[in-house]
Amino acid sequence: MEDDEKEIKLQIDLDENIAQGVYSNFAVVNHSDADFVIDFIYLQPMQPKAKVRSRIITTPKHAKKLLAALTDNINKYEKAFGPIPPDPEEGSNQDLMH
Repeated sequence: MEDDEKEIKLQIDLDENIAQGVYSNFAVVNHSDADFVIDFIYLQPMQPKAKVRSRIITTPKHAKKLLAALTDNINKYEKAFGPIPPDPEEGSNQDLMH
């Protein structure tokens, strides 16, 4: 690292309510020319209606970085625990993208 480059340490605060997380078993992804919108949804069995639990709006550049991070983590998970089987009820991954 050059003398004029300084390492910046990022400190992230995690509020207790956010740390609890929100369970989601379905996602809908939409985009415009400027943004990606990801709605995280919980589908209850045998229920015709579902509610969006969380919505994330991000830039295309960050969405691509998120995809890379997810791919990396899934590869590491499968190396440690074995392949993640497809869910026959959900069909293809295209169900998650609209």
